[in-house]
Amino acid sequence: MKRINVLMTGLALLVTGFVVSSCKDEENPTIVSNAPTSFTAVMSGASERPPVSTTATGTTRVLLNESTKVFSYTVTYSGLTPTAGHFHRITPNSTTGTGGVEINFASLTSPITGSFTLANQARIDSFRNGYYYSNLHTATYGNGEIRGDIRR
Repeated sequence: MKRINVLMTGLALLVTGFVVSSCKDEENPTIVSNAPTSFTAVMSGASERPPVSTTATGTTRVLLNESTKVFSYTVTYSGLTPTAGHFHRITPNSTTGTGGVEINFASLTSPITGSFTLANQARIDSFRNGYYYSNLHTATYGNGEIRGDIRR
């Protein structure tokens, strides 16, 4: 009889543990962080599609706040005089790894700074998954002199 009581007590404790661990704590919901995620890109002529020969270089730094859909950016460069600058979104199933202009830079003077609100979750997912690149165009290289694929 004593053995059955010990077995039943153990079984009851085990079942209670499973029940408690599977219950959702409604009073303490999961807190979603508003901390921005950092992304960077190294910009070069070798990263252009097709590659170009240049000594110009640059970097792009982006902070993305996924809850507000806002990203802030800083682009620095040297060795060129840009005539245009943008963030491009790579077209899905692109064989060239290129895409249309998504966001124009606020200025072209280094450092270029600004912020932008992405339109929807699909744009955030594209950004997070590496489907954006920064690009600076010049009079010599109208399709882009330096490019940087933005990665986490």
